[in-house]
Amino acid sequence: MTRLVATPAAQRPPSASPGGHRLIALRVVGGFLDGMTLDLSAGLNCLIGARGTGKTTILEMVRYALDALPPGEDGERQRIEALMRTNLGDGTVELIIETREGLTYKVMRAWHDDPVVVTADGAATEISLRSGGIFRADIYSQNEVERIANQALSQLSLIDNFEAAQTAQITAELRTLTSRLATNATTLMPLQDQIAALNDEIAGLPGIDEKLKALGPIVGRNAEIVTKAQQAKSTRQRETQAMDGLWQFLQDYDEQVGALQGQVASRTAQWMSRDVLAGANGQSLSAVRQTLLDGGAEIDDLLRQARARLAQMQSALGDAGTALHGVQAQQEAAYQELIAKDGALRGQAAERSNLERMKNDLLAKQRQRDVLIEKQTSLQRERTQLLHRLSELRDKRYAARSAIARRINTALMPTIRVTIEQSGHLTQYRALLEEALRGYGMKHGIVAQKIVERIAPAELVALIRRGDSDALVQRSEINDDQARKVVDALKNTESLFTLETVELADRPRIELRDGGTYKPSSALSTGQKCTAVLPILLLDSDNPLLVDQPEDNLDNRFVCESVVESIRRVKTQRQLIFVTHNPNIPVLGDAERVFVLDSDGVHARKAVEGNVDECRDSIVNLLEGGEDAFRRRQERYAC
Repeated sequence: MTRLVATPAAQRPPSASPGGHRLIALRVVGGFLDGMTLDLSAGLNCLIGARGTGKTTILEMVRYALDALPPGEDGERQRIEALMRTNLGDGTVELIIETREGLTYKVMRAWHDDPVVVTADGAATEISLRSGGIFRADIYSQNEVERIANQALSQLSLIDNFEAAQTAQITAELRTLTSRLATNATTLMPLQDQIAALNDEIAGLPGIDEKLKALGPIVGRNAEIVTKAQQAKSTRQRETQAMDGLWQFLQDYDEQVGALQGQVASRTAQWMSRDVLAGANGQSLSAVRQTLLDGGAEIDDLLRQARARLAQMQSALGDAGTALHGVQAQQEAAYQELIAKDGALRGQAAERSNLERMKNDLLAKQRQRDVLIEKQTSLQRERTQLLHRLSELRDKRYAARSAIARRINTALMPTIRVTIEQSGHLTQYRALLEEALRGYGMKHGIVAQKIVERIAPAELVALIRRGDSDALVQRSEINDDQARKVVDALKNTESLFTLETVELADRPRIELRDGGTYKPSSALSTGQKCTAVLPILLLDSDNPLLVDQPEDNLDNRFVCESVVESIRRVKTQRQLIFVTHNPNIPVLGDAERVFVLDSDGVHARKAVEGNVDECRDSIVNLLEGGEDAFRRRQERYAC
């Protein structure tokens, strides 16, 4: 069986794409393509053959090995995975890749396993291909060019590919910010309810003050003494509240610390199970397990020390409380003895004492509320900073995309024009708002649409928080009743926090000049869609370009005059790998490497490989219909 190895750099032809990524070779072990090995040129590579010979499968195997499949919810991903499951089976696809920095790696991936990346000499690495940071290829399935023309988000992905590292970095930071904002909202939400509940109780404080004021000063023979004693009694109530509050705090703190004990050992046992430790790597994993257990034991010891110190603090607080209670009891007894001598004073003191106790309870809740407000203010300040950074990053991403659009326009105008509308994709915003308004007795879809078209999410959040239904009517042109219902539906809800961070994707627009006017790609005929998108794919890039049948839906004149011309220009700077049934692409594109595939229905094989001249007969037979058909067309056209 042929073994796939990277050709030594000294023996390899110079790369046609200096500074760019390159696929050097592909090999398949097992499955329909068992034994298939392709040594790829740095320029134009063409895969040709009858239908069912594995050409498309090879292209998708490259995508699969590079872990570059579409998102999980995308139907295209399911198609590719089904193709891999059927054609790879229990086999493995292997790639030799060369990065733009000239580093060579071998990538191996079996069905349903993650890719394994090793160095050229077989040493293991921790490289992940998913981010595309170390290596990236632009791969487009059959009919995907048409899909790009129809879908704005697919166009956005295409544009981002031109500066993949920069946009990926921005996107990753945006994802982190969004996660932090979600955590912030989760903390803020209950604070709102707690503060509101405490405010409802504290609202009775002015009434109690009024009642105390209405009582007036204590009068009688010992009025001054009783007044001071009454004030001291109120102070004793606050002292008791302070001691009780601190005791509860220490109790809660001790429970939190206690909940942390044993966590490292528990989680280690959960993940480092017997079957895991009994595997081929059990010895190294056992060492990891012991390291974690040792570290966990140290942490548990520190936590025990912390709990012991907390117990000392609780004991000291308890002793102080007991002593304080004894002193307070004597003071209370003296107070009761004082007022017992005078019935009139006793009545005044009892009523005042009851009001003072109620006031002290509310003052304690006021202090509790103030602590929560301070925490809320800090979280709001943090949220404001995060939202500002979120806006900055979105602006930065838009600026990068706009620069890419200008670069495309410089190369392709006036035939093709690309523009970017910042935050122009409102689908997610509208869906979120519709769901939040559902069930509030209005045509929620129509109301949401009016709001989305006229008010940005951040502005809507500000209006809702102010309860400004009048401004909502003026800005969105909904009626008064609808505006009040919108405010009621959104105020103090999780949806309001989500609206602050909702993604308004930038909206690209690819247009083709037709008859003196520009028409959006989604409104073009199938052939025109490909005419608008394919030239963008063929622009200069560091990434290899793999396309399944780029000639689909294009007339031969456009293929010859535009596509082939672009191929001949780009292949000196960028590796191209095409599956094709059009002879003009390998012949007029002067392919450096042509792979002719054949199949017996059970396995595919590589029948012929070489340059265009070496594969002439296969090109004529497969793509031209045979020598006789080619000659007869030539004679007819010459007449």
